[in-house]
Amino acid sequence: QVQLVESGGDSVQAGGSLRLSCASSGFGYVVYCLGWFRQTPGNERVRVAVIKSTGSTSTADSVKGRFTISEDKAKNILYLQMNSLKPEDTAMYYCVANRGWDCPLRWSDVDYWGQGTQVTVSS
Repeated sequence: QVQLVESGGDSVQAGGSLRLSCASSGFGYVVYCLGWFRQTPGNERVRVAVIKSTGSTSTADSVKGRFTISEDKAKNILYLQMNSLKPEDTAMYYCVANRGWDCPLRWSDVDYWGQGTQVTVSS
């Protein structure tokens, strides 16, 4: 059974930093894509960043240069380092995992997901 557990969400002021973590278990695939989505009230969940099992990453334009996705394969932990946070980054952040080479483009493509962790950025 695959489990994804996020942590690290908090309330911070604009310009601050946070690091989100996602601990996974039961996800024993060699070829995969991991990532982060976020959702604000009344809106769909949108992709923030993804990382393939090869190490290749992709980051949304809205967070490029501020957010960095990384993975500790030995510990099965996915990270999202968020710097220069803005009020518009306020959202529930979800960790996701997909089997195979293809990364999810939209929420309907996601194979597994966690419960989410809330990030609130005040101005």
